[in-house]
Amino acid sequence: MLEHRVSMLGTGLIGMFYTMSLNGGRGKDRVQLVYSRTGERASAFADEWGIPAWTTDLKEACTSDAIDTVVIGLPNHIHEECVDLAAAAGKAILCTKPLGRNAAEAKRMLDKVEATGVFGGYLEDLCYTPKTLKAIASVENGALGEVTWACSRETHPGPHSDWFWDLKQAGGGAIVDLGCHCIEIVRSFVGKDIRPVEVMCWADTLVHPIEAEDNGIALIRFENGAIGQFEVSWTFRGGMDLRDEVAGTEGTIWLNHFLRTGYEMYTSGAGAGYVAEKAEAESGWLFPVGDEVVELGYSDMFDDMFNSLDEGREPRETFYDGYVVNAVIDACYRSASSRQWEPIQLDVWRGRENVPLIRDSRGLAGGSAAAQADPAEALAAAAGLTIIKRERMPGGQVKVIMKNEETGEISQEIIENA
Repeated sequence: MLEHRVSMLGTGLIGMFYTMSLNGGRGKDRVQLVYSRTGERASAFADEWGIPAWTTDLKEACTSDAIDTVVIGLPNHIHEECVDLAAAAGKAILCTKPLGRNAAEAKRMLDKVEATGVFGGYLEDLCYTPKTLKAIASVENGALGEVTWACSRETHPGPHSDWFWDLKQAGGGAIVDLGCHCIEIVRSFVGKDIRPVEVMCWADTLVHPIEAEDNGIALIRFENGAIGQFEVSWTFRGGMDLRDEVAGTEGTIWLNHFLRTGYEMYTSGAGAGYVAEKAEAESGWLFPVGDEVVELGYSDMFDDMFNSLDEGREPRETFYDGYVVNAVIDACYRSASSRQWEPIQLDVWRGRENVPLIRDSRGLAGGSAAAQADPAEALAAAAGLTIIKRERMPGGQVKVIMKNEETGEISQEIIENA
């Protein structure tokens, strides 16, 4: 295991979570240099986390000989400048979400990393939560069959820092801030090799006096017919709600990552203090989080990034993934404006081509000895029909609903002794 010397760009909430994860992670990787726009903040952050050096010079932070890896935890509009500086210096680059403010910006960063040959990792932490990793593994192992629908929700009372609320600096509102998480979670379940082709999106500014949207809902259609859905809000009251649902031809997964943690506490407010990220209350029924850097995916994310770097392989989340996410977000904003389905414009697609639509078996039943041994299959085979559904009824019988492929007629039969 190599020891990586990290430059942390940013001393806000994300810089704090990243530093907590790195300094308590694999054991060797350490933040050796921290950048902030003000010396006061940089110095205080370095003292708090035991970081040997700090700077207010962005170029120094991205190119210093004292570091080999640059972690970008700065506002969206600064990402590209950081990538340019770090790539030119041959540093490995790990960039927080979203990669860019739009797909064109993200594509330039992807091209820069690939042209210089440096390592590029996309820090999409919510794809690395323990529940998500286990759920994705179950899907990849076929537990759900083919995924037909995946929904991801992130809602909370709004971001911590001023720049998020500035359309020019952020590139958007709740969709670019939270939708980027949801889109990549959906892609992870549907299959990142399945092309997202079009989007229908609603977005509006319902509460806050800002130019950007504070709420959004979207449908994402994939080439194989699967549907992704996201729900995002900066106006949700009561904390941070992170939930995912996945449906497939053979099963279903429900995930609740944060708002209900399995740790519930009532307090009058005595000894009030920090409860969890974006928690709005310090009294009453509270839902603390045991280890936020683990539950939010930071620990597994950095393990994957640095293990991939050491082993010369791509991480689970790459700059290319960040580019695809930005392209989907661009289509969301076009759709919210046009109020129509809008195509997702990808200059480069690296997944599968001509993926067939999702289909259960539609051939006539009874093509094998195993099928003939099943009473329902035998019934369908004898009639030359295709089974649509079978169901065990309260009396113990099996009801079989079938279709005549030639006439389109739908019929049903009861099998008494199935």
